[in-house]
Amino acid sequence: MRKHFITLPALCLAALFAQGQQIKKSEVKRILSTLAADDMQGRETFKPGAEKAAVFLEKEFADAGLQPLKGDNDFRQSFFQYDTKPLRQDLILNGQPVSSSRTFIAGVETNIRWTQDTKLEVTSIGAADNFDSKLRELRRSATQPTLVWVDNAHSEKFALYYKGLQEHGAPKADSAATIAFILKNATDGDIDSWSLEAKQEVTRLPLCNIAGMIPGSGKSDEYVIFSGHYDHIGILPPVEQDSIANGADDDASGVTAVLLLAKYFKAHPPVRTILFVAFTGEEIGGYGSRYFSRQLDPEKVVAMFNIEMIGKESKFGKNSAFITGYERSDFGEILAKNLASSKFRFHPDPYPEQQLFYRSDNATLARLGVPAHTISTTQIDKDTLYHSVNDEMESMDLDNITSIIQAIATSAASIVEGKDTPTRIDKASVSNRR
Repeated sequence: MRKHFITLPALCLAALFAQGQQIKKSEVKRILSTLAADDMQGRETFKPGAEKAAVFLEKEFADAGLQPLKGDNDFRQSFFQYDTKPLRQDLILNGQPVSSSRTFIAGVETNIRWTQDTKLEVTSIGAADNFDSKLRELRRSATQPTLVWVDNAHSEKFALYYKGLQEHGAPKADSAATIAFILKNATDGDIDSWSLEAKQEVTRLPLCNIAGMIPGSGKSDEYVIFSGHYDHIGILPPVEQDSIANGADDDASGVTAVLLLAKYFKAHPPVRTILFVAFTGEEIGGYGSRYFSRQLDPEKVVAMFNIEMIGKESKFGKNSAFITGYERSDFGEILAKNLASSKFRFHPDPYPEQQLFYRSDNATLARLGVPAHTISTTQIDKDTLYHSVNDEMESMDLDNITSIIQAIATSAASIVEGKDTPTRIDKASVSNRR
């Protein structure tokens, strides 16, 4: 692990932290209370509340003086997801029709007609593979039409997945390559010929990230990302006549930080270009960050500060937060160095068993090698308000949120100024996880 030496005197660091006092508690309250208000209806993806939040964020990005990303005309990064419902599947192996329950499709083609002569990628899920992990990996990484032979050892898992598709439809998909999974039976022997005809109903669903930037004054082709997700889980069964999951902590608090950091760095122009992103679809599979990651060269992304659930005091007390995946790069060490003259401290994730590194939008970029980490304070092991109707403004510690945003602004200084570059994350160590 590469070491970083202190290059700024303590007096300078103290001055930077004092500048961070431009992060105002009144602005934290204004933005957070707007995003977590009942009229946002829990900001559920694809619902009117999420669109209302997106419109609000567009205005805030404009007021902060941000520019659209290169090639975009506005702050709305629009794309689509798809609902798919299987209608018909005809599978023939070695000239014999077999049950349609031995195949399912992942993808958005309405009609599929494949044979052994069709140009396809062919791979397998072997008996020793983890079925769920391999399925996720293939859905995430396939770039062209793919046929997957599934070993009969996974017949129970395969049957459960097939039943779920028939009853509830497929998980929402993007426009990535179509994949057909075929279960092999022990009695099949060698399969010399096969054909698959399938038809599915496909419904297109619009989504959007809200993204803007401050161009760097020097290393403008190197990027630092500050992000949070603006979606939440919407309307739940009522509890004491309250049915709105406001998502104040998860993640209106993080998006509030993104907006205020945008205003901070507009007043303190960076050397590297900074991208500010409010992601959609995090709660239903990280669709916003997945789309975003395909629009840029990950080798040009120096660091990602993903901010998730900073609304309450961490287990380490005030003036503290933790960083997920702390050990995977020296990102955390750089931040700690820049905070050496302050009272604020970043800690490694104290909840490794919760797999938080993989449960937010940083994971998508980390899989591409980016030093992408989430900053959080949630006491996830005992947070009774998480994903409930009680995650409301009244539970937020505004002073604590303000101090965290100030600390992030200061701790990022040497990275946005081009003086420090975090080590890359080992892609192989994270590629097979959710």
